[in-house]
Amino acid sequence: MSVRKANAQWKGTLKEGKGNMKFSNYNGPYTFASRFEEGDGTNPEELVGAAHAGCYSMFLAALISGDNLKPDSVETTAKVHLGRDETGPLVTIIELDTRVSCPGLSRDRLDELAADAKAKCPISRLVAAADIRLTATLL
Repeated sequence: MSVRKANAQWKGTLKEGKGNMKFSNYNGPYTFASRFEEGDGTNPEELVGAAHAGCYSMFLAALISGDNLKPDSVETTAKVHLGRDETGPLVTIIELDTRVSCPGLSRDRLDELAADAKAKCPISRLVAAADIRLTATLL
């Protein structure tokens, strides 16, 4: 299987410092404000959300294709909730909202495949400690 690489560097204190993340064709800043407040730049939770949405969409498309159907599109949005426990900040909830356009796919079969993809996509399995909530819509 493949191995992917990402790099992050942080300079300075937690609140006044700043960082940079690099992977593939992305190179961008992150700060305390972009993570815990509303500031410019990205944050690890946003990147987890993008990874989860992308992984889930591909996995669901694969499952649908396994039923000899051809999805027109599978679009997923992930909302990653950052909370806190006695140890510190942690991802508490990930809300996946997926919208599927696929001729011949029934609502009941979408529900089955969507739940299966939620349980089995590699990023869902990675973040299984979070409460992953799913809404699936058939277009």
